[in-house]
Amino acid sequence: MTAILSVQDLVVRYDGQPLLHGVGFEVAAGETVALVGESGCGKSTTALAVAGLLPENARAAGRITFEGQDLVAMAPRARRHLQGNRIGMVFQEPLTSLNPVLTIAEQITEVLREHQTLGARAARARALKLLDQVRLPGTARVLDDYPHHLSGGQRQRVMIAIAIACGPRLLIADEPTTALDVTTQATILSLLDELRRGLDMGLLLITHDLGVVAERADRVLVMHGGRVLESATADALFATPQHAYTRGLLGASLRKDQPRHYSRERLAEIRVTPRADGGNDFALTGTARAPQPAPPPAATGAPLLEVRELHKRFHRGDAPVAALSGVGFDLHAGETLGLVGQSGSGKSTLGKIVLRLLREDAGTLRFRGEDITALPERRLKAFRRQAQMVFQDPYGSLNPRQTVGEMLDAVQRLHLDLDRAARHKAALAMLDAVGLPADSLQRYPHEFSGGQRQRIGIARALVLRPALLVCDEPVSALDVSVQAQVLNLLVDLRQAFGLSYLFISHDLSVVRYIADRVMVLNEGSIVESGRHDALWDAPQHPYTRSLIDAVPGRAAVPAFGWPSVGTLGAAA
Repeated sequence: MTAILSVQDLVVRYDGQPLLHGVGFEVAAGETVALVGESGCGKSTTALAVAGLLPENARAAGRITFEGQDLVAMAPRARRHLQGNRIGMVFQEPLTSLNPVLTIAEQITEVLREHQTLGARAARARALKLLDQVRLPGTARVLDDYPHHLSGGQRQRVMIAIAIACGPRLLIADEPTTALDVTTQATILSLLDELRRGLDMGLLLITHDLGVVAERADRVLVMHGGRVLESATADALFATPQHAYTRGLLGASLRKDQPRHYSRERLAEIRVTPRADGGNDFALTGTARAPQPAPPPAATGAPLLEVRELHKRFHRGDAPVAALSGVGFDLHAGETLGLVGQSGSGKSTLGKIVLRLLREDAGTLRFRGEDITALPERRLKAFRRQAQMVFQDPYGSLNPRQTVGEMLDAVQRLHLDLDRAARHKAALAMLDAVGLPADSLQRYPHEFSGGQRQRIGIARALVLRPALLVCDEPVSALDVSVQAQVLNLLVDLRQAFGLSYLFISHDLSVVRYIADRVMVLNEGSIVESGRHDALWDAPQHPYTRSLIDAVPGRAAVPAFGWPSVGTLGAAA
């Protein structure tokens, strides 16, 4: 196949500091090339360099050849003619990428009128066809909507419509499905595949989801530290990965083809050690079979939490919308109960009601045998000490103006009768339990990585020694190896502190790994529940089967041997 994009020896410096070190690859028409790796590896920087969207204080060197033209040497005016025209880009977060004060029609027609000689009426007609092309229902009405009127999946379809408006030869999709539930993700990825074939364009897909890569990519480049460590066809990469880091990513990932569970193994964790020559050594730990954790108590014991016939409605304008309809379940001490479903199914609403952050319209909740449904706010303090939450966004849920020490001290002062020395000792012990150094107490949230911030959020929840943790999408924003570390940590902490988890996620592979039992929520109702393995292997409800079918990945991937611990190799 003839390459429409050829990148050779690409070097990018940001304020003089190197971010990319000699990156090279090609993309042919009709081909999907995936860039994979963790945050900070250089994936998005590579995409921005190709698209000509690097910030002013970044400089690119090397060659980026697109349809025979050297983009690095091209004048800015000529480069702008390609942007949004011959090269389209779909960004990770459509809500922040779309202009909140312009209608959908205005944002699509802006691109059309910039690059094509179309009048206002013709541009609007073309925008309507584009929305139909990306399978957005109610297209005539959507044209006059604003971004906040649409769901996440609908906004991403609008972004794709804008990106393909002028029939590009190359489409760059930068984490296009990260924040989407599994069925919406499958729909968006299938749409990108359909457009790639129909328009015969190259697709540069940037993702950290190896299931997506296995299912959708023709070729794969694995990046770390601004370098391409491995390049291979998708078949070869998953069958016989050559680089230590690639093997580590595969060992840390949870995929459709691997029925993994915490009771049988720990997830692999990648340890990176910088070398004096600027490269890295990689070690893989944790894949050896773990000791069998104590099983959760039998269902015949008294539940820690009893939920009965919960109902909750919200109003959209004058129309009531049922968020929960007759939801009921038990959660036992020491048990992890997974809760899965699409966006809007009622998962987060249920979690907030359990923690008394929202009030139900009807139903009852009993915690350790006590009815907490009608307790006034002033009498909920004792319950709040026993039930805490780990949030999805570890940065947004932490106060940027407080140090870690101040956060941990504040929550203890509110709930515990301890002097300052005892609170400090408890904070240090909890930091140690979640794997953070003692000097973290003096640092602010922005000084930590995403995985470290999530550990801080867990420490803040656990410093009160609660019995119940509601984990609302706690790993969805994390890279695959950091996700593995946090999941291993949650398993360890459950054993160490005797915790119970209500684990909310749209990622069925994560829930299959960490949960003992799983509930499936659809449109506010529990449609199925059961043991993690039985529900996955023999789903009874059509909705459950649709969720499982939508999980990306291959039906089977050849196995290869894993060293349990040790240095696996080096990156140049």
